[in-house]
Amino acid sequence: MARGLLAAAALLGFLQASSSFEVKDPSGKVCIIADLTVAFSVEYKISGKKEFVQFFLPQNASVASQSSCGKGNTSHPVLVLDFGAGHSLSLNFSESADKYQVEEFVFHYNLSDATLFPNSTAGDVKTVSHKSIIQAQMGTKYRCINSKHINMKNVNVTFSNVTLEAYLTNGTLSVNKTECAEDMISTTTIVPTTPKHTTQVPTPAPTPTSSPSNPAVGKYNVTGPNGTCILAYMGLQLNITYPKKDGKMGLDLLNFLPPNTTSSGKCDNSFALLNLTFEKAKVVFHFALNASAEKFFLQGVSVRTTLPPEAKNPSFEASNSSMSELRASVGNSYKCSSEENLQVTDQALLNVFNVQIQIFKIDGDKFGPVEECQLDENNMLIPIIVGAALAGLVLIVLIAYLIGRKRSHAGYQTI
Repeated sequence: MARGLLAAAALLGFLQASSSFEVKDPSGKVCIIADLTVAFSVEYKISGKKEFVQFFLPQNASVASQSSCGKGNTSHPVLVLDFGAGHSLSLNFSESADKYQVEEFVFHYNLSDATLFPNSTAGDVKTVSHKSIIQAQMGTKYRCINSKHINMKNVNVTFSNVTLEAYLTNGTLSVNKTECAEDMISTTTIVPTTPKHTTQVPTPAPTPTSSPSNPAVGKYNVTGPNGTCILAYMGLQLNITYPKKDGKMGLDLLNFLPPNTTSSGKCDNSFALLNLTFEKAKVVFHFALNASAEKFFLQGVSVRTTLPPEAKNPSFEASNSSMSELRASVGNSYKCSSEENLQVTDQALLNVFNVQIQIFKIDGDKFGPVEECQLDENNMLIPIIVGAALAGLVLIVLIAYLIGRKRSHAGYQTI
């Protein structure tokens, strides 16, 4: 999946950074400002087989001529961004009472673009859309740091680091903001008290279906055209928070058992996939190569599982294509004895234990020199600091004792 991203990055300058855009009316007054990061994951076919490609909205995307500030009740504001060879992203705004919203999100992608869709057997332009993804109070900017995922037919889109406002009155962003629900969930602690004169129903805490201990460490590898291209040791635990049929929240923890886990994958010189399947769950790791820095990293994770019967929707899928974890230099291995939590979405965590992993340049199925994770370095640093502090304290006490003893002898004179 990373192959499409790397090809696009090389030729179109696709970056995992937010991009800023403005829409102006004929007089030059700004009516829409948008600063956002958008990641796309698209499924297409090569000779009847499914293939996936990931790419980002580039910073050099342009505001298309179809963009408009709207005209009263006859038309509404719209932001249309053109990029690449025939791709476009549209945000169609509308207003109601004291709020404005992105009424519809529309994505057109051109399968004849060989840069993004190599060897595609289709050459037409596809269109997908989704209703009402953003809403804010009129006169405020919409702000959302966390990821907002949109799943459509053959396309997943992830918005993050979003700041936007439509129906601007003075051509600049408002100092007031409407915060998205994703940010409020991740930063707000629910206090089990009820304010006066209000009726509040606290969100029920998730109840785990099981509480497994740390997972066993499994060994997984993938062989490519030049030999072993993925070598991984790790314990794997899937952590899913889900709504139940009774309105409460549930927590499903699943440890992958190495003897019962099947692995597969593929790789070339710039990307690598590791698929792990255990019972009802499947996890796909997407690794990529930063050629300029000569480092490999975990770019994305896809998760699929079946939740317990009491779940409101037992079929669960989630993905995150904007990651930068498990990073190390090519030829070295990444190692972390501490538990690491890889956030796929707000509902899904992938916990890895005692991980050691190396991608691409592997010599004889053996790990190269180790690059320790920051968590392990911090854990090693704390005992060193404590030991140094204790040694300093002992030294101070010893010096004080010697000074005191010297003064004690000085108080006597020889007879």
